[in-house]
Amino acid sequence: MSRIEELSDELSVSDSGQAKATPLPPSSETPFPIRPKPAAAQDASTTPSLPPAMDSVRSYSAEEIIRMMKKTPLFMTNLEESSGGDGENEDNIELEALRALQYEGTRAEVALGFKDRGNEMVAEKRCKDAKEFYTKGILALKASSKEGAPVGDEAEKAKERAVEEACYVNRALCNLHLRNFRSTLHDTSHVLNLTPTNSKAHYRSALALLSLARHDEALDSCTRGLALASPTHATTNTNTATTKRPSPEHAAFLALRTRILDAKRTTDAAAQKRLRQEETAKEEQLTLRAALRARGVRVRMTSKPPDLEDAVIRLLPDPLSLTASVLHFPVLLLYPTYAQSDFVKQVAETEVWGN
Repeated sequence: MSRIEELSDELSVSDSGQAKATPLPPSSETPFPIRPKPAAAQDASTTPSLPPAMDSVRSYSAEEIIRMMKKTPLFMTNLEESSGGDGENEDNIELEALRALQYEGTRAEVALGFKDRGNEMVAEKRCKDAKEFYTKGILALKASSKEGAPVGDEAEKAKERAVEEACYVNRALCNLHLRNFRSTLHDTSHVLNLTPTNSKAHYRSALALLSLARHDEALDSCTRGLALASPTHATTNTNTATTKRPSPEHAAFLALRTRILDAKRTTDAAAQKRLRQEETAKEEQLTLRAALRARGVRVRMTSKPPDLEDAVIRLLPDPLSLTASVLHFPVLLLYPTYAQSDFVKQVAETEVWGN
């Protein structure tokens, strides 16, 4: 008995008995909506029309196609891009589904997902994007139960507290790298209100305070963190023997304290030098006024003195001595007959015009 094999609808038998593929009809599906052409352009056109798929692509520029592709989840680079072409909002079912996935589960689970995503951004050194994810995690924890975030028992609250602490301390790291030092202090302060023994918060707070030149506060924060960091930590080798090695955390706090002390000494030395200079300048002015009064020289003060560079009245060689110094002052010589003038920056009171 001969065997009869049924062929599929896409195949047909040729005259030679071999199966050949039946050509499929052209598809009417298009990747993009076809933009209608103006009536005048259609009447004036003499070229044959393109297939619908090609015509849909030719209807848009490259920038418009890229913008429409980014609305597709496969090519999307930003989940917040929900606007349609020409700036109009359109319903995007796939996008709404992806957004809903972000907020599935308890508040702790949602926030944990954002925190993990932020950690991935930090590993890629994308601190600005990581900061946004940590912020979303914090906002997810603050969502009310009416928005679909159920409130759990004490264990769930403890989990939320741990995730909140991690989001804040990690966002502080991002703000630190972005040089948002005051935002760093805000985040670390929130962490320390939750857990005063968080050493990372103390460390990052000290770094931010050091960058703001608030050395006394930075030293206090570093000292508190140093007290929390253990000097050594136990390690286990291949022979299951436990040994104690210096703690990297403790060493980091020691290095930071050295930096703070060095910066504090430099700043204090500069402040003391500036104070001495101000006191010396004040004493020189008092001595100069006394010398002018002793010589009967009148001085007129003005709120807008002329710019004479270094041409000023002074006592030399010692500006603080009335007896061992000679008064020097600038002199302007006018020659009206010749319409000329001379300016001498420094003339001693003991000099004679003939010399």
